[in-house]
Amino acid sequence: MAFDFKKYIASVKDFPNKGIVFRDITPLLQNAEAYRAATHALAEYAKSRGADVIVGPEARGFIVGCPVAYELGLGFVPARKPHKLPREVERASYDLEYGSNSLEMNKDALKPGQKVVVCDDLMATAGTLRATEILVKRLGAELVGAAFYIELPDLKGREKLPGLDIFSLVQYTGA
Repeated sequence: MAFDFKKYIASVKDFPNKGIVFRDITPLLQNAEAYRAATHALAEYAKSRGADVIVGPEARGFIVGCPVAYELGLGFVPARKPHKLPREVERASYDLEYGSNSLEMNKDALKPGQKVVVCDDLMATAGTLRATEILVKRLGAELVGAAFYIELPDLKGREKLPGLDIFSLVQYTGA
């Protein structure tokens, strides 16, 4: 049965800046059936990619990735914003649709050869995903796919990661 995920995503104009349409996943998370269906769909994708571990970028990637890892019986590795991890880290910077930031992972978070699927709420410019890919590669693991609730194809994120298998539940084009 196909699930209408768009029904559970609110569009908020001019947030956080004028001209941005923020896709709010809060209604999806609040609905047990929708959250379960979204988690299951991403878990099936990660399973199809042969994932050994799920990585989720801070912060909504934790909300998306943790239940996927749990459903599959896999570990979860957070990609954190700077200065949140107390041990030795790798860091990669990235640009957002409306700013820039960095992500960090513990240097021992992944084992060489592990197959990684990144799970997050939204792919826009793919900056976060590219930074996560850099971290995964530096730690010797292999990024085998990325799964999102939402994709904004107009921002051409897929083009920035040619060859990477990307799965999204819904796509929004235009405003």
